[in-house]
Amino acid sequence: MTAALELRDVRKNFGRTEIIRGVDLNIAPGERHALIGPNGAGKSTTFNLISGRMAPSSGTVKLNGVEIGGLPPYKINRMGLSRSFQVTNIFHRLSVFENLRCSVLWSLGYRYSFWHRLEQLRDARERAEEVLELIGLQGRHDTLAGLLTYAEQRALEIGITIAGGAEVILLDEPTAGMSRSESDHAVELIRRVTVGKTLVMVEHDMSVVFGLADRISVLVYGEVIATDTPQAIRNNRRVKEAYLGTTLDEPAGAH
Repeated sequence: MTAALELRDVRKNFGRTEIIRGVDLNIAPGERHALIGPNGAGKSTTFNLISGRMAPSSGTVKLNGVEIGGLPPYKINRMGLSRSFQVTNIFHRLSVFENLRCSVLWSLGYRYSFWHRLEQLRDARERAEEVLELIGLQGRHDTLAGLLTYAEQRALEIGITIAGGAEVILLDEPTAGMSRSESDHAVELIRRVTVGKTLVMVEHDMSVVFGLADRISVLVYGEVIATDTPQAIRNNRRVKEAYLGTTLDEPAGAH
């Protein structure tokens, strides 16, 4: 089976400093995979290398068997990969519905056009409303995105991430800054919207990681030191040492 996402000996240097030191990952279609590790381990850099915000210094990055390392983000997105960011990235002065409608246009075949009236695009409206219901923000249809609560903005960003129909979804700390109840709600949302899709997430909250992931990779100083099931990772001595003696059962994990 062709991996949904495959990294082979991926490295990233900044000058003489090697930040990513030969990362290997193999993520199957439909898998929910978590990337964890202490601060400074290189998790966000790895996400940037996968999504095209940075080009690898060496190694290969493949999406469904096709090399994507070094391609610009928009091309990778159009090949079926979408990501969210640590800092909420939405159009604050557009309504919730308008944010979602913007995110579905390209996937429905609407390119740069001056003669289509958005209000007349029935398929875009229906798809945006479908995602709106999926993320539970129907009651916020016409609310400006900037007026949403923090948790609602994160839900909207997840909606924007999945709205274009990408099959591989990268979520960068989707529950950061949330209360426990908000985090629990976010986990249920992520589980619901990624059914049948491949999910890769960076997350510090271990209760979220162990509640969602099929497999976990642990990144330390730019290297993957373990990839295994949640239970095996929980019992891995080397992983515990990487977290400086903290237990992987703690709700907040390693920050």
